[in-house]
Amino acid sequence: MPLQALWSVFLAHPAQSLNTLALFFGLAGGWLLLATRVRERRAVARVIAGGGAKQMVEEVSVFDAPTLRINRFFYRFGFASLAASLALSWGSTLL
Repeated sequence: MPLQALWSVFLAHPAQSLNTLALFFGLAGGWLLLATRVRERRAVARVIAGGGAKQMVEEVSVFDAPTLRINRFFYRFGFASLAASLALSWGSTLL
């Protein structure tokens, strides 16, 4: 679809276009949060299945520093995209 046709759809229905963008951000952020949580749970399950349950009790964290940083980044980015989704959805009600 040419860019001019997309622009005309936006001009005809601006609130619906912003809600569609908000839905995209919401789905992407929710998927990212869910995928990060599942990845963390699988890593813990792998440690427990490998016989590292005693080691896991002694240590506070199973993950190394780079893994913790990337998980923290994914959580922040996921929550930021959900916040952007909420802001776009609220903004579309003003149009």
